[in-house]
Amino acid sequence: MAAEDHWKALFDQFDPENTGYISTERFRGLLQRHGSELDPHKLEVLLALADNNSDGKICYQDFVNLMSNKRSNSFRQAILQGNRRLCSKALLDETGLSLSQRLIRHVAYETLPREIDRKWYYDSYTCCPPPWFMIAITIVEVAFFLYNGVVLDRFVLQVTHPLYLKNSLVYHPQLRAQAWRYLTYIFMHAGIEHLGLNVVLQLLVGVPLEMVHGALRIGFVYLAGVVAGSLAVSVADMTAPVVGSSGGVYALVSAHLANIVMNWSGMKCQFKLLRMAVALICMSFEFGRAVWLRFHPSAYPPCPHPSFVAHLGGVVVGITLGVVILRNYEQRLQDQSLWWIFLSIYIIFVLFAIFWNIFAYSLLDLKLPPPP
Repeated sequence: MAAEDHWKALFDQFDPENTGYISTERFRGLLQRHGSELDPHKLEVLLALADNNSDGKICYQDFVNLMSNKRSNSFRQAILQGNRRLCSKALLDETGLSLSQRLIRHVAYETLPREIDRKWYYDSYTCCPPPWFMIAITIVEVAFFLYNGVVLDRFVLQVTHPLYLKNSLVYHPQLRAQAWRYLTYIFMHAGIEHLGLNVVLQLLVGVPLEMVHGALRIGFVYLAGVVAGSLAVSVADMTAPVVGSSGGVYALVSAHLANIVMNWSGMKCQFKLLRMAVALICMSFEFGRAVWLRFHPSAYPPCPHPSFVAHLGGVVVGITLGVVILRNYEQRLQDQSLWWIFLSIYIIFVLFAIFWNIFAYSLLDLKLPPPP
């Protein structure tokens, strides 16, 4: 707040009539006098903003949003127009960096398609808070798996144990009125082969994404994928239970891969084609395992093995809501029309699935497996 007041006072010196705007010439003079107080990459961006603003004036509110790392659409357009004029060397060419600085730079190149965004992130990232959400959710999932492994005395294909479905965290169609199960099923996995791949994917992809986009945004994508996954099963595979965090994992990975494809020329991560192929192979392997298990003769008939439809629900969330979030680094989502469109579609689906769960099962006279 003190820094904001300081810049407000400086801005007001060039805006005696309190209009909320100053000319780009005065803005450039302000930056030249006080630019030493800013990170060099941030100063470079602000100078580009002054050079390429087509209106000939700078809005103070845009400037405040910029200094607080929440950039407006007008800022984004100005930078996109003048990005070619930013001729300083790329972040990748900078030398003498510490290990932590190289790590931050690596994350920037892994996740962000534009050099100006990578520099902005590099200067702004403080590791406070750290990427706690993905690490915490992974620790809890592993802890529950180990606990169940000890209780059931089984770590491979735990799902085949006759007591597995009695756990109060598993989503079961007969117990769909217990709303917490639409979320808590992520803490139950079919076996170590199921948990292992999910944990590797959500750490390798989720942690860097959270470092860049924050726990709130990445946590939202993950949990939206989880809820969409269980609701999709309740609509499309109505007799099957659900376990595992694949809905959330597939939402994150799908969003990341789609963002890479949509910004292919700008993404500078190493071996991106090979790594995309490996990620797709891992996802396909896990999805194939889930499909095989679903149609494999059940260990506890007449209830089938867990459904694979949650994976598909996660993918849909990833390529819609997830892509919008990843494509708008430091932009306010409420300013993006696609965000509201996809969020509205998601809410409509959730409401539809709720009504489906209330009425459709009885109207269809569906024969469900008995409660565990």
